[in-house]
Amino acid sequence: MPLVFSYGTLQQEEVQQATFGRRLLGCADELAEYQQVLIKIEDPGVVAVSGKTHHPILKFTGNAADRVAGTAFEISDSELGMADDYEVAAYTRVRVRLVSGKDAWVYVDARFADRK
Repeated sequence: MPLVFSYGTLQQEEVQQATFGRRLLGCADELAEYQQVLIKIEDPGVVAVSGKTHHPILKFTGNAADRVAGTAFEISDSELGMADDYEVAAYTRVRVRLVSGKDAWVYVDARFADRK
């Protein structure tokens, strides 16, 4: 089963219920060499589910001192597709190694994803 690292709205129980139909179980972890910023969400469906007009998004910095705290959730392959459907076009999914040493998928700023 894949891991998805969430540092934002996928950690919210109401988003998990709306996206996956269940509450996810996960472990706290961190992602190094990224920095978190906010973006405005224009998709009214995503805003309705999350309750927020601005969501965090990650930008790769390459600086080992930069760290983002979050949660690593174990999900199924089909749920990974559901997560893809939830995220707006500003995000792209990339494979990363977390500080714990676990490999996970994470959604990052699509504009900077290829700069790593």
